[in-house]
Amino acid sequence: MTRQRSCFILGVVAARRPGEVLMRHILLATDGSESAARATKVTVMALAGGGKLSILTVEGHATEDVKQFARAEGSVGDAIEGLANQILHQARESAHKAGVGDVEVQSAWGDTAEVIIDKARRDKVDVIVVGRRGRGRLTGLLLGSVSQKLVSLASCAVVVVP
Repeated sequence: MTRQRSCFILGVVAARRPGEVLMRHILLATDGSESAARATKVTVMALAGGGKLSILTVEGHATEDVKQFARAEGSVGDAIEGLANQILHQARESAHKAGVGDVEVQSAWGDTAEVIIDKARRDKVDVIVVGRRGRGRLTGLLLGSVSQKLVSLASCAVVVVP
């Protein structure tokens, strides 16, 4: 990684042979927050040389965003699904605009860190990329509780984007 201003650039395009990418599969976990948007930018830059991008959003509780969306949609379930689709659509569009061709999106429900770790393990991803703080109300002093859990428990590399 290279530090450039307040943004980390994930150095994954360095290859042993022309066209070979060291990180073949990145899991981007996003919640639509500003920090997650920065993580999306870093991730799509890292995959400019090729590779697969899996984008995951996990809902585990009804935030203020969900409650507002529910008023417009009519039910909490519809609101959660609508918000998740909106988050995934924005992240996928960012990836496509940056030239990332192999993109998979998924929404899930449950404990955010556990769902991310399970997906990373099942899909054998090389790295998980997340924003430092999300939309949740209970966050750590420096890192959000989800990013803290991921750094501590994931079996692959974890990049936390400020």
